[in-house]
Amino acid sequence: MEPRLDLFGNAALSKAFKHIIAASKSLAGTELPGQTVELVLLRVSQINSCSVCIDMHAKDAVAGGETWERLNMVAGWREAKVFTEAERAALELAEEGTRIADGAGGVPDEVWDRAAKHYDEEQLGALVAAIAVINAFNRGNVMLQNPGGDYVPGQWG
Repeated sequence: MEPRLDLFGNAALSKAFKHIIAASKSLAGTELPGQTVELVLLRVSQINSCSVCIDMHAKDAVAGGETWERLNMVAGWREAKVFTEAERAALELAEEGTRIADGAGGVPDEVWDRAAKHYDEEQLGALVAAIAVINAFNRGNVMLQNPGGDYVPGQWG
């Protein structure tokens, strides 16, 4: 499969995605646990069927110490015993924030409140930003049909 457009060879796309990449990099150094971030990025990418991001975030998570056992259960996190209550709250917020059109009124207060029990305002801000940014990446990659499968951990910073 070949991409429909070259993300960095197209002036308009390149300019826009450089800003999305910068937004993504701004999340480094927040108090939100790195493993939680990778679980969220992976789950959102699964929902959006973005193979390049699924590939990237699974491999980056493993390189950061995450186990394949937990990664293999991200799509079924509700029934899996391997996630903490905080991780479950983050995954639920990620799902609701990604599937906004599926629910009347956006993210329900109960979902937000569960996340707020485990994360402070700074961490919640980072979580919302991570969910928004990965959704932007996913949508661009899916529209362009960018293929996954050959990512090397750390390849894109």
